[in-house]
Amino acid sequence: MSQTVLVTCGAAVGGGIALLVREILPSAPRLGPALRRLDPPMVRPGQQQATTPASPLGGAWAGRLAERLKLPRADLSLLAQSPEQFVTNKVALALLGLLVPLIPAIGWVLMGLSVPLFIPGIAGVLLAPVLWFVPDWAVKTEAAKARTEFAHAAAAWMDLVATRMASNVAADQALEDAARIGRGWAFGRIQEALLRARTEKSSPWAALAELGSQLNLPILTDVADIVRLSSDDGAAVYDTLRNRAKSLTNELLTTDAARANADSEKLHTPAALLAVIAMIAMAFPAVLNIFSI
Repeated sequence: MSQTVLVTCGAAVGGGIALLVREILPSAPRLGPALRRLDPPMVRPGQQQATTPASPLGGAWAGRLAERLKLPRADLSLLAQSPEQFVTNKVALALLGLLVPLIPAIGWVLMGLSVPLFIPGIAGVLLAPVLWFVPDWAVKTEAAKARTEFAHAAAAWMDLVATRMASNVAADQALEDAARIGRGWAFGRIQEALLRARTEKSSPWAALAELGSQLNLPILTDVADIVRLSSDDGAAVYDTLRNRAKSLTNELLTTDAARANADSEKLHTPAALLAVIAMIAMAFPAVLNIFSI
């Protein structure tokens, strides 16, 4: 067989493996969308927050399939990702899992090797379900990070709300003033909920509770309950808000410290492994001499 065919087959196999690794491993976020998420433009009255555009490969079939599947809708809404785009990614990765095993099989056939067809078929059937759940894992991971980021922003927002209410500002006005001070996507979602409440002539705490339930953010429900108590009973909730913000901050700091300690422990594993390899390399000649006597 000519060298050109071998190089072509090797390039095809390598390209397929590289594409598979690229789809499985999480990629670094693009700078533009990341900056817009951290500092979104101010939401004007009557303007909805922009969401991630759907994939051009998606269509009506993706919407119908999304209605039948059990999707992590709270996580998708938190990440501003449409269900159609999520379903399109799942289907594309599943098809990729079915086709990837055919690439080395075709290369082997071109090299003159006899490969049973059921081997790439079985490999594709096993790989496709694994890749089908890759978007679920990616969305769950990103949503957990986003909720942690939102909790940090909520702690600062509660401090600002408590400060405004201590200045004899009404509860609804304090919520809006504190939300306008902050920057970032978390404050943008809060501003959007409060703006919608004002437009619909409903209570802001009800809008916050609805947003917390929709995005699975219990901290918003807590804030809504605390502020509702101030509105209904005229109770002074300054201390309650400050204590809740302080407890949330301490909880986040404890979680960050535990994660840092876990990461530090992971760094000891490569060093210990290198030490064991070095000890084996130094002791191997002596052991070999003992057994050769």
